[in-house]
Formats: sequence, structure tokens, C-alpha cells
Amino acid sequence: MSEVRVRFAPSPTGQIHIGNIRTALFNYLFAKKMDGTFILRIEDTDRERSANEFEDVIHQEMNWLGLDWDEGVKVGGDFGPYRQMERLDLYKEYIDKLLEEERAYRCYCTPEELDQMRASQKKAGEAPRYTGKCRNLTDKERIDLEKEGRESVIRFKSPQEEREIVVDDLIRGQVAFSSDVIDDFVIVKSDGIPTYNFAVVIDDHLMEISHVIRGEDHLSNTPKQILVYQGLGWDTPRFAHLSMILGSDKSKLSKRSGEAYVFVSEYRKKGYLPQALLNFLSLLGWSPEGDEEVFSKEEIIEQFSIERVNKSSAVFDVEKLNWMNGLYIRDAQIDTIVQLALPYLKEAGYDLEDEDPKWVELLVDTVRGSLDYIAQIADEVDIFFGEVEYDNKEKVVETFKQKDVDLVLETLKERIEALETLDPAEIKSMLKKTMKDLPVGGRKFYHPTRFALTGKGSGPELYNVIAILGKEESIKRLDKALSLI
Repeated sequence: MSEVRVRFAPSPTGQIHIGNIRTALFNYLFAKKMDGTFILRIEDTDRERSANEFEDVIHQEMNWLGLDWDEGVKVGGDFGPYRQMERLDLYKEYIDKLLEEERAYRCYCTPEELDQMRASQKKAGEAPRYTGKCRNLTDKERIDLEKEGRESVIRFKSPQEEREIVVDDLIRGQVAFSSDVIDDFVIVKSDGIPTYNFAVVIDDHLMEISHVIRGEDHLSNTPKQILVYQGLGWDTPRFAHLSMILGSDKSKLSKRSGEAYVFVSEYRKKGYLPQALLNFLSLLGWSPEGDEEVFSKEEIIEQFSIERVNKSSAVFDVEKLNWMNGLYIRDAQIDTIVQLALPYLKEAGYDLEDEDPKWVELLVDTVRGSLDYIAQIADEVDIFFGEVEYDNKEKVVETFKQKDVDLVLETLKERIEALETLDPAEIKSMLKKTMKDLPVGGRKFYHPTRFALTGKGSGPELYNVIAILGKEESIKRLDKALSLI
């Protein structure tokens, strides 16, 4: 193993967002490319919103996508525990250290006092920030405030003199922040739970994280975290902040971003293949060499580099995802697609578990070329079940009434009845010979035949359609067409 150690550290407060899973993926790819360690840590200090069921969702979606972690929750390792609420004793050691060294202090300001402080600053045209009111309290003042029953938070002492804090970002280069915009920020809440900007520093240092790869929404937090690293005398890890993912309307990806779903679970439930979603997500912000876009996970790992991750935001193009997923559906082993399709078919009322497996396989294989995702399959197979319905009956009847169409349909009835097997290859040969035997061209032969058998002007290969419908149903549908002439 190399010294590269990266982590994905989600909060279990809901369904996992596409942006979060892209962050997990890039950490995973970087770790695998560098022969490093990929860690899953759970940041569950938001006690009101965190829930075990949401942690289970994180595990489920990562397992579905094949993002196996080397260390962390459910796996273990030498740097645990890997849930923040199980690490409170570890945080206390460093909180006490900062208090003893007077790099942090207790603040007793009430929410009402803080609101009044901000209102006064806004009225004066100043940026709202904590004034440092409790920064230099005497022991007596602290005791008196505690006697009043006031609870305290703990604030980190930010630099009073203005200086530049530089984030050396692997994607964005050097990003400078002025310490003047950073007030004495809270590192421990009144309930004793550390805040994100404190806990994440302790965790990353103690877990020997070498690279912090996360979304750009965390970039503004990084100067505060650098100050905590410096306050504890620690070196910082390397930072890399990924660009946002935008919806088709170029706004931040959300439930209002056009056709794109926000949560990973929605893609799993729709029947997107995990390999396709992983391939697609890898291209959101990362550019491989060359023009190729379809890669196996192993090929992505081989090509991945943090240097080729883009600064600009990535647009979530649903049509491109559908195109890519369609490729994966068509290239997959047919038995895999059958197993994925059966639940959707059953839900739609097509319970095929007792049917001939070869027939089911042919049914699914015949329509999978039209699928963007597996959930669409029920709409694609409906032409094979129940009474045939014509898309535009008036137009279809006109087609049937053309010269020699009755001869085509009558001859097909005889030839289908004479078939020895319903092997698609034999049916294909029969169709070619029948058209050659009749005084019609290809359009007059195939177009009315397709309308008669499927009710539609386009669709699967006719030899597969006849094989799936069988002799009896095929002849029944041809008879219906003939009755309209």
C-alpha cells in the first residue's frame, strides 16, 4: 500500500445525492490508481437528522455501484471508530488542549444577543460576525455567567491581525482568503458536540488522511480548518475541491433540474445499470485522454488522474446517461437483463416466471435495444400481450386496403402455419422467401405485415415478433387485419 489515504465522509441525514456519490467515486478512483486506501467515515453529529436507516442507504448505494471501501464502518481498521458520535472522547482531548493553550475559549452569548449583534452590524453596513465579546473573560466573569444558568459554546480564536490564508488546491491551484473575514468560529456546540470544521480536522489528522477530495461547497470552510490545523501544530493534507454538478438549466442539481434525478436510489429503482451510472459519473468533471467515453471500471482507474479533473462545473446530461445506459443494456449478458427485467414485468402484470425461459429470454432480448433503462421494458413488451391495437387505425386500414396486401397477409398465414419450428432464423428465411414469391416490393410486404402483427409502424424484427407471438396469435392478428379490408 502507498501512503495515499482518502476518505468519503457523508452525513446519514437522507438519501444519498448524485453529487455526494460522485465525490465518493473520485476518492475511490484516486485511491485505486495510487494503490492507496479508501475509507468510509460517517459524520453523524447532526443528531436531529441523522438516522441508522440513512447510513444503511449509504452502504446500499455504494455497494450497488461497486465502490468497496478498504477501511471504515462495517469493515473496521486501525484508525476507528469510524462514526463521529463514537469519537467524542477523542475530540475532548484536543478541545481541552486548545482551551489550555488559550487558542479557544468559552462563549456565553445567548442566541438573542447574537441576533442583536448581527442586526447592529447590518444596520451599520458591516458584515455580520462575532465580535469576540467573550474572548477575554476573567475567571470571575465566567463563573458569574455560569451561575446565571448560561450554557456555553467553545470558539476558536481566529487571528486578530489580518493575514492571508492560502489553500493549495490540486484542482484550483492556490486560492487565497483573508483572515479578516473569519470570526471566532464555534468548534463545540452547547450540547458538547463538536462542529464540522473542528471534528473533520481531528478525524482527518488521526486517520492520517493524505488527500481531502470533496465538493467545492467545502472550499469556503477550508481556511477555518487550516487555522485549526495550525492551532494544533499539525500539517494539512492536500486538498482538492470538485466542481459542482449542474442540472440541464445550468443551476445547481436539484429536484427542479429538469429530467435529472437527484438521488442515487432513483436511478437504481428505474433500472439503470450500476456500471453505466459509474461510467457516466466518472465523466462529470474528469476528462480522459482521447475521445472514448465508454470504459469499464478498471479502465477508468487506469486512466484516472486528479490533474485531469476540471475546474468548471459539470452538466448532468440525462440524454447522454440514457444513451450510455442503453449501450450497457445491449452489451450485457441476456440472462442478466432478464433477471433485472422480471420484477418490472411482474409489477406491470406480466408474470412470466412459469413461462419457457428461452421464450422469456427471446422476449427481453428482442426489446432491449429500445431501452434507456430497464423500467421501460413493460411499455416495450405490451405489443405481444392482449389484443393488437393500431396506433392510427384509419391510416392502418388504408394500408391494408392497398392492392395485393390481402395476398401478402393470406400467404403469410399459410407460411406461418407450415413452419416446423418457431426458430427466428427459420422465420427470417421464410419471410425472405415469401416476399420473393409474391408480386410486391419490400415496403408493401413488410409495412402492412408489421401493422397487422404489432399495430405499429416500427419496432422489433418481424421474425422475432412472430417467434414470440407464436403461430396461433400471429394468425389471429393477420385474420383481424384481413377482416378490415
